[in-house]
Amino acid sequence: MHSPRKTVTSIGIIGFGAFGRLMARHLQPHFQLRVFDPDRPAQFDDAGKGLVPAEIPEIGACDLVILAVPVGAVPSALAALSPHLRAGAVVLDVGSVKIGPALAMQAGLPEHVEIVGTHPLFGPQSARHGIRGLKIAICPIRGRSAGRIAAFLRGVLGLDVILTTPDAHDREVALVQGLTHLIAKILVQMEPLPRRMTTASFDLLMQATEMVRHDAPGVFLAIERANPHARTVRDRFFTLAEEMRAHLDGNQHQAPSEAKAEALLAG
Repeated sequence: MHSPRKTVTSIGIIGFGAFGRLMARHLQPHFQLRVFDPDRPAQFDDAGKGLVPAEIPEIGACDLVILAVPVGAVPSALAALSPHLRAGAVVLDVGSVKIGPALAMQAGLPEHVEIVGTHPLFGPQSARHGIRGLKIAICPIRGRSAGRIAAFLRGVLGLDVILTTPDAHDREVALVQGLTHLIAKILVQMEPLPRRMTTASFDLLMQATEMVRHDAPGVFLAIERANPHARTVRDRFFTLAEEMRAHLDGNQHQAPSEAKAEALLAG
């Protein structure tokens, strides 16, 4: 059994990549932060409530721990963290998929620890002008902390909180993120693309591409491979694309006006 903590004063963050640093910037005014990342060591910062580099046992002593690691690294992070967590601690992840991490956290964390799955529906690029008004998905998994976390994110940080389940999240994100990242990857491979003679709709498409262009490769692989609903969406997209190509390549139903236009263009 767990005894919920009523007040969170310290937050431990495992992973200090681009998104870990983004979180720290917005959480540091409100909480004492301890950060562990052997590949990107954090620097001591006394702004706000303070940020200090820490080791895993110190992370485990925090009231709340955020796993800001790639989805594939969640099990190993849990194995290192689990022995150091105190009763009533809260562990949450910020991965782009939720079913796999939720199962891993349930299996890898002791019963006295509460679990919340989250997915901020933004990244460093889309949040470069601030996070107020941006969306975040919250999946209650174990314990009663999800409501308090949602209230803080909504009331203090100004985020648009969406309460959901891991399965419902992954079903929607398979379409929302899966297609966005897939199309962006293909467009990047088609460069150089026009930058001067463009339409407003093309400019919006390029803005979307730029938002995800510099994401770590692991983000794209997690979205497309770790989400169990992504293959169905991807297969349907490619099937419809092939049907459209067949339609456009076929001349048997070509309208007379189209045939005349093609003849004029051909000289």
